[in-house]
Amino acid sequence: MISSTLLELDDHRAESGSVQDGQATVSIVIPCRNEAQFVGCCLDSIIASDFPHHRLEVVVVDGMSDDGTREILSRYTENYPFITVLQNQKQITPAAMNLGVQHARGDLIMIMSAHATYERSFISTCVALSKEYNADNVGGTWNVRPRKDGLIDRAIARSLSHPFGVGNALYRTLKADKKPRWADTAAFGCYKREVFERIGLFNEQLVHSQDYEFNLRLKRAGGKTLLVPGNVINYYARSDFLSFCKHNFTNGLWVILPFLHSPIMPVSWRHLVPLIFLSSLIVTGALELLAAGSLWLSVAVAAAYGLGTIAASIQIAWRERDLKYLLLMPLVFPALHVTYGVGSLWGLARLITAPQWWRKLFKDRGRHETGN
Repeated sequence: MISSTLLELDDHRAESGSVQDGQATVSIVIPCRNEAQFVGCCLDSIIASDFPHHRLEVVVVDGMSDDGTREILSRYTENYPFITVLQNQKQITPAAMNLGVQHARGDLIMIMSAHATYERSFISTCVALSKEYNADNVGGTWNVRPRKDGLIDRAIARSLSHPFGVGNALYRTLKADKKPRWADTAAFGCYKREVFERIGLFNEQLVHSQDYEFNLRLKRAGGKTLLVPGNVINYYARSDFLSFCKHNFTNGLWVILPFLHSPIMPVSWRHLVPLIFLSSLIVTGALELLAAGSLWLSVAVAAAYGLGTIAASIQIAWRERDLKYLLLMPLVFPALHVTYGVGSLWGLARLITAPQWWRKLFKDRGRHETGN
């Protein structure tokens, strides 16, 4: 399957031609399912881009939407010949990405989200810096926005762009005035076509985290990802409280499950912090039951977390000039970390009870011992 995919990519490359005089062509791949609320704004921002339309191709890969998304997309394809729509029967994100990449004809292939909008110069900046830095992948930073304008929605958005909430995820936290830098990953990505020829496509066994794992495979293969803080993506995050918690649980779960399906360590250590934090509370609580006098361990862990939460809440309230955040953030941060950690714990339970994991573990150990 991989070899046929690479042949398809080579065929597209022959049809599109090579880059001449820096006039790169760009294919934008947008995975999409039930995005009626946002897909129009997303496409409008791309259409308003300063990148020439005659060098642009937009491939929306729809996962059989049933909320009116397909009707919206039909109107765009009628009015803009560079926009096409493909159907994703598998209805999962990595399958949509791969279908779009296989269809793409551009010299550069960009992955974009349907629930985001892009600055006017976003595409042209990625193209220019890809050439200037000889980067295999160029991406920007998120300006996390709530999907609704309630106070709790805004508090959730702030938690998803603060270092205390998301650690050293630079594409979420880096300020726009910083200089471009090499990074493990960036928001979405503008890839050279040959990247997919070199390392293959997105791992379709990873329902989530497929983009991060792909960028780590790229790095392992000697590729370079450039993070450009001034290249801003307005990303609309799930911001009602129930959806927020469910999404965190899913994210935490898919921090662990990729270990079943990837040949590399598919996450960063920061992704494991909520699991470590929650596990430490469980372990210290168990020790208190078994050994009198060990209560101080639980208190120390909880106190350290509490102080961090208060400090981050004060910082956000000061920056936003709104004291209400002092009340909300101490609720939102624990909701983020605990639901994420619970998801990771559930993922760990599924991992260690999966025969596939143990076969993979002992197979890798055997290879290491034999030097193969």
